[in-house]
Amino acid sequence: MLDFITVENTAIILFFIGLYGLIARRNIIKSIISLSIMQAAIILFFLSVNHGQVPPIGTSDKLPSDPLPQALMITAVVIGMSITAISLLMFMTLHNIYGSTNWNKVKKMKEKHDDR
Repeated sequence: MLDFITVENTAIILFFIGLYGLIARRNIIKSIISLSIMQAAIILFFLSVNHGQVPPIGTSDKLPSDPLPQALMITAVVIGMSITAISLLMFMTLHNIYGSTNWNKVKKMKEKHDDR
């Protein structure tokens, strides 16, 4: 029964939770949080590729892990945090201009504003 609970399966479940939050919710903040959950799930999945292997330093009889996914995921974390920060800044600007956190309401207000 506990064979199903692996790091890869947890990452896949987290990804689909984030995807559901992105599709089902119209709140801008919840969309940004859902994107962050999806990003964390992808990073978790790629880091779990080397699970159970030894570090590539030194000598061992076991298969050494590949350091490339770890290096790329460090870069992905930095880029993801930057995207989240820029998204929140854009949200604050939209909220100050239109006064709403709903995607649909902001779109309607923008169309009214553009028609003038």
